[in-house]
Amino acid sequence: MRISFHGAARGVTGSCHLVEIGRRRILIDCGMFQGNKELDEENARPFGFAAGSVDVLLLTHAHLDHCGRIPLLVQRGFRGEIICTAATRDLARLVMMDAAHLQEEDARHARRHGQPRAPLYDTMDVFDALDRFGRTAELGRAVDLGHGIRATFFEAGHILGSASVLLEAEEDGRTRRILFSGDIGPRGRPLLNDPAPPPNADVVVMETTYGDRDHRSLQASVDELFAAIRGAQRRGGNVIIPTFALERAQELQFFLRQGVASGAIGPTVDIYLDSPMAISATRLFRRHPEALKPDLARMLTRGKDPFSVKGLHYVTDPSESRDLNRIRSGAIIMAGSGMCTGGRVRHHLSHNLARRENAVIFVGFAAEGTLARLIIDGAPTVRLFGKEVHIRAHIHTINGFSAHAGQSDLLDWHRRAGSPRHSFLVHGEPAAMQAFARKLGHPEVEIPLLHQTYDL
Repeated sequence: MRISFHGAARGVTGSCHLVEIGRRRILIDCGMFQGNKELDEENARPFGFAAGSVDVLLLTHAHLDHCGRIPLLVQRGFRGEIICTAATRDLARLVMMDAAHLQEEDARHARRHGQPRAPLYDTMDVFDALDRFGRTAELGRAVDLGHGIRATFFEAGHILGSASVLLEAEEDGRTRRILFSGDIGPRGRPLLNDPAPPPNADVVVMETTYGDRDHRSLQASVDELFAAIRGAQRRGGNVIIPTFALERAQELQFFLRQGVASGAIGPTVDIYLDSPMAISATRLFRRHPEALKPDLARMLTRGKDPFSVKGLHYVTDPSESRDLNRIRSGAIIMAGSGMCTGGRVRHHLSHNLARRENAVIFVGFAAEGTLARLIIDGAPTVRLFGKEVHIRAHIHTINGFSAHAGQSDLLDWHRRAGSPRHSFLVHGEPAAMQAFARKLGHPEVEIPLLHQTYDL
């Protein structure tokens, strides 16, 4: 039995881990690298294994950095089965199709400027990938992968449909148990159930995005959000919120609904969700009440919409998005992407960063090398669409909204997995991984390099 790491190894994105059990090859996630140009180029490089040799892909959840290279995997020869939860299947379709459209548009833009470039994959590759989705995983119920191998999905509480995955395999007369955390969510969130206690495992592969720190309390973060919005309202400015389309956009709608209803936000505010993907994802949240907290599921069955906000406008057409840039005061604009690596938010930043009365509120993780990280770290100017833009707007970073568990919850989750003989730390920046390894405090902790292989 062997395990190798082909993404999220000493980095935050590109999750992709291969387990070889006898003659069976099982891949856990196949995500896209995100961040700087060097990481973008990593997406087109060889996977580190033959795509056609993989028998099964187990998908933990539908974020781009976990599912974004699946169409490329199929393009390069994967003909196995993809297994995930029902909500993950629906969200992954949305995410992969959006990624294909963006890559096709980037390729067209490059051709117009005399730089021929093929997209990493296109819409037809996504359709081919969707054909590979097979059985639907039900939380807590084992899926037979053949050859004495089983996979069981457990609630991860990260985004809609997200799961941790336990692999069990018979080898040399005994059962080996390998547990993949996926991305673990924090406890006590308003929309999703808490992560399930993990089962005992011999080997744990664990995310460490916030392995070096805890978040502020959620209520303190909500209060800070409302205070930042009120500050911009008093100054007569706009609020720009770079927003992840999955989970964060829906959670923000939920909290803004509360803020408007309670008077914590001025009653005359106009709220714009300028993200076709986030709008579609919100529809999928309504479609999957089984993946939501019971009280929210009950609201939906009674015809009450937890994502409906007074003054909320959904913006889908590009021309409507451009019209928002003429608004000088009183608008809250939520747009993707959350790390400002692409999407409509870059246009809104170009029109709003230079004005002191405005506010830009970051409510999620920003990886090194991204535009969001540059702004958060205090850059005086940033380059957008060929122009240097001075940063004069009020910049707020509110970490308590993260969909990732903080250090204390991660340690508790690992402790509940029993006494694993080996722990592999992935999906984090090196400093966070090292801090978490020190907290675990036992010798069998590995921080693998990209494409590194271990015998288990």
